[in-house]
Amino acid sequence: MIICAMNGAESLIRTLIAGRVEVCFTNPGTSEIHLVAALDRLPEIRCVLGLFEGVVTASADGYARMAEKPACTLLHLGPGVGNGLANLHNASRAHTPMVNIIGQHATYHLRHDTPLISDIEGIARPYSKWLRTSRSAAELGHDAAEAITAARTAPGEIATLIVPADVAWSEGGIVALVPGRTAPPAPDMHAVERAARMLKSGLRTAILLSGNALYGKALQTAGQIAVATGAKLFAPYPISRLERGAGIAPVERVQYILEVAVEQLKEYRQMILVGAQPPVAYFAAPGKNAVLTPEGCDMHTLATPGEDYLAGIEALADALSVRAGRDVAEKSERPSLPHGAITLQGLAACVGALLPENAIVVDESMTSGRGMMAATRSAPPHDWLGNTGGSIGIALPLAVGAAIACARSGHRKVLCLTADGSAMYTNQALWTMAREGLEITTVVFANRDYAVLKREFSYLGVGEPGPRALDLFEIGRPDLDWVHLAKGMGVPATRVSSLEDFARELWKGFESEGPRLIEVPL
Repeated sequence: MIICAMNGAESLIRTLIAGRVEVCFTNPGTSEIHLVAALDRLPEIRCVLGLFEGVVTASADGYARMAEKPACTLLHLGPGVGNGLANLHNASRAHTPMVNIIGQHATYHLRHDTPLISDIEGIARPYSKWLRTSRSAAELGHDAAEAITAARTAPGEIATLIVPADVAWSEGGIVALVPGRTAPPAPDMHAVERAARMLKSGLRTAILLSGNALYGKALQTAGQIAVATGAKLFAPYPISRLERGAGIAPVERVQYILEVAVEQLKEYRQMILVGAQPPVAYFAAPGKNAVLTPEGCDMHTLATPGEDYLAGIEALADALSVRAGRDVAEKSERPSLPHGAITLQGLAACVGALLPENAIVVDESMTSGRGMMAATRSAPPHDWLGNTGGSIGIALPLAVGAAIACARSGHRKVLCLTADGSAMYTNQALWTMAREGLEITTVVFANRDYAVLKREFSYLGVGEPGPRALDLFEIGRPDLDWVHLAKGMGVPATRVSSLEDFARELWKGFESEGPRLIEVPL
């Protein structure tokens, strides 16, 4: 449809609304003022300000993982998208649907080579499956519709639309129709039949699930297949979203540490891949094989990224004559509340004992939180979000996006597990939590270390780290004070010194109607 007297900016925002984009995470600048003005006039899109672009991009990631549809970001020129790249890397690895709107100087101004001019397309291209610079107000709505369509293409992609300022402010904008989402193709039946033969063979078989196979009906059906055949369900270490807890089919996460993962997978002679790659270590190490499965393990892809995982799993269930209604859950009890001095095992038990139903756990506690998943397997049903790309600093803003995505579907409490080093990358997200009144309880494990780097150093066979190396791994001198940092950004915070303290403050967080932070010295 055409609406008269509309500039390009308004046609863009109206097209986003028509495409069911409901949230814009933003840190705008001068070149985006007309887009801001259009957002101001059109309240159908909720605008959420982040004080750093890495917060913006990770928040859009967390939103899409829970809402299963894209948010948009609004970023300022090349430096703005450059600041957001680390968490765009994570989002691209999660196959997160996202529409980035990036302002550009007016086309006729570019010849002046002013200080903020840069190659925006070159900066954004590595993490954009779809990329375009709009050329006119009349084309901008159509470009936005194509960006939404690209972002929604299975398994989910990042689309980036660059909008020159004069394209935004010029008249002649047209609202474009956004086509409905196209269903992904079903896996080939030959792949289904081979998977069925593997599961009937009697050999120890693992099924490695990814993407939306890790929650909802796909996970339920995969659980029924596992019970019927004796197969084991696994998720890659870099999970985007995993549904788990009491009554949910159990899924074991492939371990991060190479030796532990090799031991975990050593008995499996076959592995069926659903949207996943064969499991390998994050990094190479001298003299060590990065492949985590045993030599000769037969790998078979049931569904590739972009195919319909649910359709493939349901077809496999039909081929195996697996009936619905099987009990897929393991029987176990929640841990009891522990007492005494702080230990990692005790902290995990507290979370396992108190985690509320329908919670969302955002986990970037690679060292201190390693026991959390085991301790929470019998907690009420909940979702678990992880760092998919390995670029640290995702947890706090990922929690922001997840909380906003679920704000309308009842009060889903969010538990954010992070460490002092990684949280410093995007601590500005605390301010956004406070401003938006989000029900997020953040636990900061303050070990004063990049502990994962100390462990990686030990793998390389170069001896013990000397004083210079330790100085690069330890983040004390001065110690970070998370209580003051959080309070300075409007988030109530406390430091605990015992497991009783931790349990009490964790419960306060779950009962709160806004954000809270707990610092746990280790």
